[in-house]
Amino acid sequence: MTNNKVKIGLIQAHHDVDGGEPVSVHKRAAIEKHLGLIRDASQKGAQMICLQELFYGPYFCTEQNAKWYEATEHIPDGETTHVMRELARELGVVLIVPMYEEEIRGVYYNTAAVIDADGTYLGKYRKHHLPQVQAGPAGCGFWEKYYFKPGNSGYPVFDTAYGKVGVYICYDRHFPEGARLLGLNGADIVFNPSATVAGLSEYLWKLEQPAHAVANGYYVAAINRVGYETPWNMGEFYGQSYLVNPRGEFVAMGSRDKDEVVIGEMDRDVITEVRNIWQFYRDRRPESYDALVELTK
Repeated sequence: MTNNKVKIGLIQAHHDVDGGEPVSVHKRAAIEKHLGLIRDASQKGAQMICLQELFYGPYFCTEQNAKWYEATEHIPDGETTHVMRELARELGVVLIVPMYEEEIRGVYYNTAAVIDADGTYLGKYRKHHLPQVQAGPAGCGFWEKYYFKPGNSGYPVFDTAYGKVGVYICYDRHFPEGARLLGLNGADIVFNPSATVAGLSEYLWKLEQPAHAVANGYYVAAINRVGYETPWNMGEFYGQSYLVNPRGEFVAMGSRDKDEVVIGEMDRDVITEVRNIWQFYRDRRPESYDALVELTK
């Protein structure tokens, strides 16, 4: 593509259904809501659009309940991927769609599918780093190891109609190693769909990912839910979805507490300019980094 400027759409939303409802009710309501938000983003000019982590339901990992295994789908053969491929083709947009994936019966991943602007399924990223932390009242927490197997698909970069896309998911953002690998694999932009609540890590929300953008010379798009989810009320999902450029500058920022389509612009000329000034890739010394791996064995 000759135009190096690309409009990015980030969708943050409150999940409106109480957690006690059947899984099918959650999925139907959330998918319908997000289809409308995707159309809104497209009408506002977005060419790449990313949804929030596990978009078609609540952040159910706040409890440990086998009921939520019913939310799994095969990717790309599941119904949601099919619907999103049709919508991407209709609107001519790239979609990053985070879902609960079933690989085989009983083996599940926290996954994002990447769909090109012509509806082609390009592949998926599986979340590598899984939190297992009590973080709220009455045993609420981030109990992801109950639901997911750690990702095993590496750190792929997808060559889309509008640029090269990498994906990191929520807790992954605390780990710089994968962020670097996405840059080495050629990403122009890394999307980080999340579900994170106010409290201990909120102050990191606007620190870590701008730092990844600067260290790796690419754009980062960070997406977060909004509001409280019942009956758990673990904490406030504080929104503030944003796009940040390779200088660490915020290009667009969402509100804290409302459903919103956040629109920002990625300019690949800025990536080139920054990398020509800060030659971090040229000056790397990978032959000296063996201890990063050796110390963990």
